[in-house]
Amino acid sequence: MPTLETLILFTTAAMVLNISPGPSNFYVMSRSISQGWRAGFVAAAGLALGSLVHVALTVAGLSALIAYSPTGYLILKYLGAAYLVYLGVRTFMAAGAATTATVGAEVGNGKKPARRILMESVVVEVLNPKTALFFVAFLPQFVDPAAGPAALQLAIFGLIVTVSALPCDAAVALAGHAAADWMKRNPIVGRIQDRVSGSILVGLGLWAAWPDARRG
Repeated sequence: MPTLETLILFTTAAMVLNISPGPSNFYVMSRSISQGWRAGFVAAAGLALGSLVHVALTVAGLSALIAYSPTGYLILKYLGAAYLVYLGVRTFMAAGAATTATVGAEVGNGKKPARRILMESVVVEVLNPKTALFFVAFLPQFVDPAAGPAALQLAIFGLIVTVSALPCDAAVALAGHAAADWMKRNPIVGRIQDRVSGSILVGLGLWAAWPDARRG
């Protein structure tokens, strides 16, 4: 079991990294802009579930295989990028085609049910090889051989990263909701609400597919 000092240090580092703007933040914001804060919260929960998959893979040692297998890494990266672009194009094309919400079955303004947003978000995170690489590179730095089984320590650190990301993503969802409200109060801007959300997703997909050398 990691020491209290190690847990405090790791949690602080994880919070700083989660606060820093990144693809997951923009993804949650795009969902919130499109369908409100509830959709943003659901997207955040989906990303968290996807993150837990990477935690399990890291503990099992499979993420290391992805990290050191260029072919596997590229396949996963481009699958994730293509999926983001696909979601973005669908959102963009749906602009102005709002449907009537069904109480208890839909999220936000009735465009997508919560279950669908949740599943899409899980897939987005699972297909993000950067998350796998992050866990492989970051978590082992805090493992202490004298503190017990490495697998247990990795699992604890992975859970901390996942849980600490939730309040950060929730704040992003609320910010996106506020932006969406402003768009709705301005008719001209409101018409491009879905286009904004879709463009963010497409941009994320293109960014994910960009050569690593250009991203530092």
